[in-house]
Amino acid sequence: MLASVVITSINHVLRNEQWACARLQSHAGRTVGIRIPPMMGFSVEIDDEGRLRPVDSTQSIDAALTLPLLSMPRLVAREPDAFEAIAVSGDQAFAGELIAIAKQIDPGVILAHDLSKTVGDIPAQRIVQVGEQLVQWQTGNAHRLAQTLAEYCTEESGFLTKPAAVERFAQEVQNLQFDIEKLEQRLNQLGRLTR
Repeated sequence: MLASVVITSINHVLRNEQWACARLQSHAGRTVGIRIPPMMGFSVEIDDEGRLRPVDSTQSIDAALTLPLLSMPRLVAREPDAFEAIAVSGDQAFAGELIAIAKQIDPGVILAHDLSKTVGDIPAQRIVQVGEQLVQWQTGNAHRLAQTLAEYCTEESGFLTKPAAVERFAQEVQNLQFDIEKLEQRLNQLGRLTR
C-alpha cells in the first residue's frame, strides 16, 4: 500500500519533469529496488515512457538503493550531503544516474504548481516556503537532539566512551604487554643464572 503511494508520487513528479522522463527512457526495462528499512522495500521497472511501474519483489533487479530512515528528513529538505547516505548495490552507473536525476528534481516547484491551481500562485508559494521551513526546522531539531544525546552519553552518563579515551586505553594495554614481555625475559634470564 505504502509502496504504491510512493510510486504514484514519483510518477506524478516525473510527469511534471519531462527531461527526467527522457533520461529514464534510455533505461527502459531496467529494474531498481528501493529499500527504506525497516519501513518498506519495493522494486520498480522503468517503462518506455520513463515512468515507474511496480514489479514483483522476487524478480531480479539491476540496482538497489537503500535509504536510511534517519536520512529521509534530510533528503526531503534536499540537503546535498544527504544523498551520500544512500547505499548502492548492483549497477553503480545506473544507480548513479537515478540519484543524479533525484538531485535535480525540486518537489517544491511541483507542489507549488499543483497548489497554484487550487489556491493561486502567491498562496501556493507561501505554503511551499512554510513547508520547507518546517522541514528544515524539524531536521535541525533532530540533528541537535542527536548531538545532545551523544554528548550526554559520552560526557555525563559515561555510557559511551570517547574515541580518544579508547585509543589511550589501547596504547596503555599495548605498553603493559610490552612491559610483561620484558619482565618475562628478565625472569627467564634470572632463572638461567640461578641454575
